[in-house]
Amino acid sequence: MLPEFSDEVSFEAELCVVIGRICKDVPEDRVDDVIFGYTCGNDLTARDVQKTDLQWARAKGFDTSAPLGPWIETELDTEDLAIKGWLNGELRQDGSTSQMIRSVREIVSIVSQAFTLLPGDVIMTGTPAGVDLVTAGDRYDVEIEGIGRLSNPVVRR
Repeated sequence: MLPEFSDEVSFEAELCVVIGRICKDVPEDRVDDVIFGYTCGNDLTARDVQKTDLQWARAKGFDTSAPLGPWIETELDTEDLAIKGWLNGELRQDGSTSQMIRSVREIVSIVSQAFTLLPGDVIMTGTPAGVDLVTAGDRYDVEIEGIGRLSNPVVRR
């Protein structure tokens, strides 16, 4: 659902990490012990609001801004997974977790230094090139190797 306060909402196909236990200050070599699993995410962002607000809470946190699914995969090697995104059936994002600036283990470790992580918390890990805007009537599909496909229709209230 597109927010009423934005006219520029973009899609971002992302691998998401689901935390499985309470943790804080997790060293990289212990990250696997705190992860429950992984899923697909569409990190929708209100770009016009992101540019004008002093922080990104509205731009990244509006209702329905982060659809997840289709399920949680508990056994997955995240070192080199294909991440793809299609806008209305056209491939727009095509990357791999091996191209990420930081590995999943690094990301979880860094985040756990700032926040106590709780079971069910989700960390979105970043998106490949190709981000663009969606409009009402569009459909955006996120597919991550080893997990499956998340499909989102885009509507405006």
